[in-house]
Amino acid sequence: MVVITGVSGLVGGNLARALLAQGRKVRGLIHRQQRALQGLEMELVQADVCDPASLLCALKGAEVVYHLAASISLEMDSWTEVEAINVQGTRNVVDACLQCGIKRLVHFSSIHALEQEPLDAPLDESRRRVSPAKELPPYDLSKAAGEAEVRKGIRRGLDAVILNPTAIVGPYDYAPSYFGRAIIALVKGRIPALAAGGFDWVDVRDVVQAALRAEQVAISGASYILSGHWHSVRQVADMTAELTGTRAPRLSVPIWLAYQVAPAMALLAHFNRSQPFYTRVSLRALRSNWQIIHARATHDLDYQPRPLRETLADTLEWFASNGYLD
Repeated sequence: MVVITGVSGLVGGNLARALLAQGRKVRGLIHRQQRALQGLEMELVQADVCDPASLLCALKGAEVVYHLAASISLEMDSWTEVEAINVQGTRNVVDACLQCGIKRLVHFSSIHALEQEPLDAPLDESRRRVSPAKELPPYDLSKAAGEAEVRKGIRRGLDAVILNPTAIVGPYDYAPSYFGRAIIALVKGRIPALAAGGFDWVDVRDVVQAALRAEQVAISGASYILSGHWHSVRQVADMTAELTGTRAPRLSVPIWLAYQVAPAMALLAHFNRSQPFYTRVSLRALRSNWQIIHARATHDLDYQPRPLRETLADTLEWFASNGYLD
């Protein structure tokens, strides 16, 4: 039996489908949403990573746990929430795995758990984790602290591996995710201007295949960066426009100007009951390291991330066929 926390998200939904395709028994821990899992032949149980008792019940009889549940925040004042889920929640999962005799934990962290600077040097698994001593986004700090909880568990005898994906994009994005919403907004002409900068984008299906491989062959304590390909925001917008026949935003603004208008965009999003695309955190991410190396994953896991254009084409087709672009 394989247990997935955070199964309702983009990665969780794709991972569940991949495991089921292998003929494996899957138990998904759901908290609120389960739309992404409709029609799948899997067991669903109500559980909360912040509730240790519910985790012990949910992990009973399992052999492998994929820990995906996380709070993703683009704000600087979100420490209370992200600490509760990404740090304490991970601690609870680790404790439950040890108590239930789980044979392997595959923990999903983030590239943001690693120091991005120096920006002119390639970033690989040897890079230090971010330090609480620095004024960094709470999400970044929480993912690094969550990794620390997993490593404490490893020292206590837990068999676990850690994955650090970059910006994940792909089909079965029911929520949709932050990047999924940005793609939809681009197609619908709801982003008036593009910020300079870019990010490393990776296909969710490639991340899932690497995770499955890591479960099977990685040594305990290993960590793997799962990066894809760096593209500027302008390149992503232009590819999206070419694939859909729509028009990409003509205006591009430098990061410093985007920082100036970010508070106004946040206020507008508040009144529209939506989430702003440009915040201090998201703009900082657009200036992160562009040389993110996945050589270890390629060597150990046969990891070969596909081109972003292929990912965008499949993602847009999925969004269109499921009514997100109407």
